[in-house]
Amino acid sequence: MTSTPPHTAALIVAAGRGMRAGEGLPKQYRSVGGRPVLARTVAAFTDHPRIGTVQIVIHPDDRALYDTCTPEHEKLLPPVSGGDSRAESVLQGLRALATRGGIDTVLIHDAARPFVGAAMIDRVATALTGAEGALAMLPAVDAMRHVDAQGRIGADISRTGICRAQTPQGFRLTRLLDAFAAAEAGDTLAEYADDAAIAFAHGLHVVAVHGDAANFKLTMPEDFAMAEQLLAVPDVRHGQGFDVHAFGEGNRVTLCGISIPHDKALSGHSDADVGLHALTDAILGGAAMGDIGRHFPPDDPQWRGADSALFLAHAVALVREAGFVLSNLDVTLMCERPKIGPHATAMRERIAGICDIDISRVSVKATTTERLGFCGREEGIAAMASACLIGGKA
Repeated sequence: MTSTPPHTAALIVAAGRGMRAGEGLPKQYRSVGGRPVLARTVAAFTDHPRIGTVQIVIHPDDRALYDTCTPEHEKLLPPVSGGDSRAESVLQGLRALATRGGIDTVLIHDAARPFVGAAMIDRVATALTGAEGALAMLPAVDAMRHVDAQGRIGADISRTGICRAQTPQGFRLTRLLDAFAAAEAGDTLAEYADDAAIAFAHGLHVVAVHGDAANFKLTMPEDFAMAEQLLAVPDVRHGQGFDVHAFGEGNRVTLCGISIPHDKALSGHSDADVGLHALTDAILGGAAMGDIGRHFPPDDPQWRGADSALFLAHAVALVREAGFVLSNLDVTLMCERPKIGPHATAMRERIAGICDIDISRVSVKATTTERLGFCGREEGIAAMASACLIGGKA
């Protein structure tokens, strides 16, 4: 017979004022990455399959802020008002959950930790199958020292067995509620650092699970700056280019900026560098700036016989002016002859020089068409190119 999994609730504490985070809204209602902190935290639990109910404790003056930043969800209960301290706010949330009935375990989490991951939630919830309490912990890795009120360095503190506590902290609901009630009756709630301290002091078996450095708490202004950096999503663009030039009379071809002796020449208005033409189109396309013909019309006499490096340099200048960075460039030349391999490194160096990027970001490859088509019949050369652009002005 399969046992029924426990009904697990999340209790999110959002009743603090968070003044150390800087002026403005309480930190749980401020935005990071364009989304309120509390909304991110709530979503981590409402989206988790092991969480059946989410209860939030808020400051009684913050209901309007709460309503504007917290979306409706079937798992989300109406908020309850907190008390004068974190412990009192947690107690109010525990009592609200207890009155609903049917909840076996509870995971208590700080609203100001919006980067809690699903794996950490799993670890804490799983630990409760064999313990009455569990909390996420990170071992102390930095040197630890006493510092006095005047900021003077004191004696070292051994890191052995020292860990940093995080949330969520999970517990059997009825056992934790009994511990909180006992602390309240003894007027000692304010003496404890966190929920696990209250549980441990009142006889609960509490175990540690591995925490996550990414699950940091937003406390100071610099924490918000770091959060914005973590959430910054780069504007990544991808462009493609394709070009073909037929063979005509001549004794050399220009490919990717390198002149190569051959028994034919490529025909075109400029130097007919099929590789640089395809690459120019790829860069322009990635930034949605049209194609090479728009910027350098083939019927304009000023471009007759022009070095195609001018076209590529112009495209690079345009996309950089728009705020883009060239991440990588890739060119594939399709021909039976001339052989590209002996010249590929020189081609990469030439492209890297024109674009002012490292050669490690430039690829030049070649392939035949197995004697098929116009390339296989040696009637001309084709080129495909791709460009990855990152950035762009907002």
